[in-house]
Amino acid sequence: MKRLQIKTAQNVNINFTLANVGQRLFAFGLDNILKFAYIYFAIKFLDFKTFETAFDGDTWSIKAIDILIFLPVSFYSLYTELLLDGQTVGKKIMQLKVINSEGFKPSTTDFVMRWFLRVVDFNLFMLLVVYVSSLGLGNENVLFFLLFFFGKMIGFLLILFTKNNQRFGDIIANTVVISRKDDVQFSETIIENISNQYVPTYPNVIKLSDNDARIIKDTFQSATKFNDDKTLIKLSSKIIEVTEIKSVHKTDKEFIDVVLKDYNFYTQNM
Repeated sequence: MKRLQIKTAQNVNINFTLANVGQRLFAFGLDNILKFAYIYFAIKFLDFKTFETAFDGDTWSIKAIDILIFLPVSFYSLYTELLLDGQTVGKKIMQLKVINSEGFKPSTTDFVMRWFLRVVDFNLFMLLVVYVSSLGLGNENVLFFLLFFFGKMIGFLLILFTKNNQRFGDIIANTVVISRKDDVQFSETIIENISNQYVPTYPNVIKLSDNDARIIKDTFQSATKFNDDKTLIKLSSKIIEVTEIKSVHKTDKEFIDVVLKDYNFYTQNM
């Protein structure tokens, strides 16, 4: 399994597992099942002859209706990734997600770019196929199959052989697809899971460094796990010495927990 290492604003390295070609192909297959199901039911239950009668043979209007009906299929990956925060239905089932290669949420432009460039990844030679077919060489069927197959393989081969398992659309949009089956846990870093409504108590925590915060968190978790009150007392005293904070909490455990949360609040919002 390939991994992507991203350094956060707090200088913490977080590793993500990149989705492999098999996972992405399976998600792609699930998405296409949904697309084909939509097309099947659209053809089965919509009376296209009614449209032809209603527009009295107006070819352009009839074509426009056809395009509107099948737009959800054409734009499927774009609007699902936008609405589902980087996931299509297939990716959601497979626990995959599109992120920016720097660890941020991709912008709308990024999603549009990777969607638009599917034409390169999966349909590279369709125009060439049409051109070859128009030449009347007698072996168009073989050429059509070879070109169609190779065109569909571009995305597959790029995912297989590029460093970060990126198809062409990912490379240009600066995105990667990660597996969420082993999401990094907050406890593995100095990052604390705090709510948007969190109100800090100790502004002086900004005197701490990222390394200080890592040491404090590791020591705090170890001491808490083994009910080591002596270590908690020493740790609390050291924090007060370095930051010149006056604790307003009744216990050392509560104090240290708030210090870690405050540190995250200020470093994330500075």
